[in-house]
Amino acid sequence: MKVPETALPDERPNTGARPVDYDAELRLHNRAFRHACAILARERVLDIGCGAGQTTRDAARAASAGSAMGIDTSSSMIARARELAAAEDVRNVRFELGDAQTHSFPPQGFDVAISRFGTMFFADPIAAFRNIRGALADDGRLIMMVWQALEANEWSLAIQGDRPQSSAAFSLADPSLAKKILDAAGFADATFQDVHEPVYYGDSVEAALAWIGQFQATREALRSLDAAAVERERTRLREAVAQHHRDDGVWFDSRAWIISARCR
Repeated sequence: MKVPETALPDERPNTGARPVDYDAELRLHNRAFRHACAILARERVLDIGCGAGQTTRDAARAASAGSAMGIDTSSSMIARARELAAAEDVRNVRFELGDAQTHSFPPQGFDVAISRFGTMFFADPIAAFRNIRGALADDGRLIMMVWQALEANEWSLAIQGDRPQSSAAFSLADPSLAKKILDAAGFADATFQDVHEPVYYGDSVEAALAWIGQFQATREALRSLDAAAVERERTRLREAVAQHHRDDGVWFDSRAWIISARCR
């Protein structure tokens, strides 16, 4: 079995372990998110940061007389999303490569914009949400899932350890700041639903370590260390993962917001 280049040094994934992907990691979150979106049959849906398109396909199925479009900055994710939609025979869906902050959407071309952890990384969030607002009908709505504060997310604390914590993933964690951004972009009446569900990292310690090894933060941290420090970090991560391994896999606690707002 070929070991991915992104795997942790000297960690060899167990050939009996099922691989993890982002949809598997967020399987409990997705249930809450799909319910909150409450897509109607005739709605036109825009999915921001769609990844491999699970949320887009879910939206397309709900919008049985409407449509769904997913957008993502990753060409490999868009290719995978198209493959999965074709394999599942979801026909009222399409995917485009682009950045929602600057993409030329059709004015008022959508009724609802959704995003599952895809809106925290905009270079200019007000500009990005203003562009999304312009793509929505006057009575349109926005529903997005974002991480709550770093200290409420065990997965980040455990993986990062004593290293400086990246703040980008938590840029919309503060409700007061998120409301100000949305208000400046043309949205109103923002509400915040607490989602307290664990994230899934695999059915074994080996599968979890392989998954963690693909995180950008992990790769960058390991590249900055010498050989001895890499070995210490590998040991620390293994111990942290082992502490969270139970009969049904490896789980880390997490907290997220589902933010809902309307156009004004």
